[in-house]
This record gives sequence, C-alpha cells and structure tokens, in this order.
Amino acid sequence: MNKIQFSIDFRYFFVILAVLFSSYSIAQQKYVIDNSNHFWEKVQFGGGLGLGFGSGYTNISVMPSAIYNVNEIAAVGAGLQFGYLYQKNYYESFVWGGSLIGLVNPIPEIQLSAELEQVRVDSQYEAGYDIYGRYYPSYSDSYWNTALYLGAGYRTGNVTIGARYDVLYDPNKSLYGSGFMPFVRVYF
Repeated sequence: MNKIQFSIDFRYFFVILAVLFSSYSIAQQKYVIDNSNHFWEKVQFGGGLGLGFGSGYTNISVMPSAIYNVNEIAAVGAGLQFGYLYQKNYYESFVWGGSLIGLVNPIPEIQLSAELEQVRVDSQYEAGYDIYGRYYPSYSDSYWNTALYLGAGYRTGNVTIGARYDVLYDPNKSLYGSGFMPFVRVYF
C-alpha cells in the first residue's frame, strides 16, 4: 500500500465516522427535545395535615409538598409548613417555614428519606403558675429552628408509613418534645 492510497482510505474512514456521529448526535438532540414536555408527569403533590384537639388545647398543622421523581429509585422536592399551637391559659405559638426533601426507594416497598427543615417559631406565654406553684411572668419568644430528619418507611402505592429522627435534636432548643417522630406520607 503506498502513501497516496493510505491517505484516501483514511479520508473514507473519517467520512464514515463523521456520518455515524452526526446521526447519533441528531438522535440525542431529538430525545432531549421529546422528553422536555414530560416534566410534570414526574411531579407528585402531597404532604401532611395534623389536627389535635383537647380540653383547652389546639394543634393544627398544614404541610403541603411536591416531589420530582428523578427515576424509579430517587425523588427530590420541597415543602412548606404552617402550624398553630394553643394551650389555654399558658401558651400560643405560630410556626411557618419550609423544607427540602430527598427520597430513595432501594426496593419499591422501602422508602428512605432525608429532610432538612427550617421553621420560624413565634410564641407567646401567659403569666401563671407552674405545676410546682412557682409564678412565671408572661413573655414572648421568637426563633428559627433547624432540623435534619433521617427516616425509613414502608411504602404501598402512594402512601408511606414510617418514622424519622431529627439528628440535630436538642431538647433545650428544638421545636418538638422528641427527636423521634412517626409519619404518614402521601403523594398523588
């Protein structure tokens, strides 16, 4: 094979490669364009609703959220939280904020979760006596509370039942009385 024949064969090789790669890139471009309108098909809405009533006690929580299913295993999303807590002759509190959510389903029935929550707590305490007969004056308290929940649950259809734990839980600063919380999560 002489030098001229080799360069001609080499040019044919490049032409064939160029045609193959250009077809491949056009196919990839069409795939991306075709899938761009399927975003909303992967979005689910849901959240939680909490109601608690007793003698002189009221607790109302509304926690809407939305997730985007990246694939069959992983989902990411965001949520909002609004709450009202009242204890007659003692305490009234408003809570509002948001959260970022990550969900992983290693198998369809098991759901692992991580949720970073940031909420504002505005509380008003009335003057009175504690259970030991000590007087306390009225005061107000406002602060931001950050929680990082890691959880696991059993999933069936759109419903997951499980438990989560706040790894940042501090009994002197956290919003809730315990770092451990059961949950029911529903997405449509």
